Amino acid sequence: MVWLKQNSGLKGKIPVPVATKNGAYKCEDEDGIYLLYEYIEGETIGDKDLTGEQICSLSAIIAELHSYSEQIPVETSAIKEDFTIPFLPTMKNFLEKDYEKIPDDVRALIHPHLEQIQTLIGTLEMHSEMKNSQIRMALCHTDLHNWNLMQSDRELILIDWEGLRLAPVEADLMFLVDQPYYDDFLNIYRKVHQHFAINPDILQFYQYRRKLEDIWEFLEQLLFDHQDAQERTSTLNCLMKELNDIG
Repeated sequence: MVWLKQNSGLKGKIPVPVATKNGAYKCEDEDGIYLLYEYIEGETIGDKDLTGEQICSLSAIIAELHSYSEQIPVETSAIKEDFTIPFLPTMKNFLEKDYEKIPDDVRALIHPHLEQIQTLIGTLEMHSEMKNSQIRMALCHTDLHNWNLMQSDRELILIDWEGLRLAPVEADLMFLVDQPYYDDFLNIYRKVHQHFAINPDILQFYQYRRKLEDIWEFLEQLLFDHQDAQERTSTLNCLMKELNDIG
């Protein structure tokens, strides 16, 4: 992040950690990892629609970010996409072998969508060969949505960079392809990345992985977390929404 701010057109458009007294950008203890950022005077976009100017700004930010690939002068092995899906074997095993152990109210939600879930799992398993493919990697944010966008004066700022990855650009564009402004976004994006075209297989991989990851996260909460009645109802509603989105 520090390198990006100092060496790219992203200065002022991304937050960067404040250095500690010894020059580090984070500190750790047994409870966690801590980073300090300067306060951003502005407002999160959130539920509001992006304006035309904000769409242009977002496209310019992402196009600039995607200009940086494996040749950047920092170590990238820890953030490079390897196309693994750590949660998938556990999720698959649970749905195949422990399905009857799922509480009745949860199983009632899952059952009408079980075939679709299994299809998504099978498709992701078939995509596993991508790890051996020669796919261009670029720096990606990997969590593009309006709650990670802030307007500060006339500048749009992209926040929450904990998911920064060196990955195919579809890892970012999967959040945008269904947006009504995608064509406008793409027109600006292509001024930097001429003749760019989405790889449908890679796009599908990221869309399916994200969908199953969200479903499994809510399932884990319902199966293994201690929740009161209100929390459980909220989680059931979230799970139902994710399931309905897959048909």
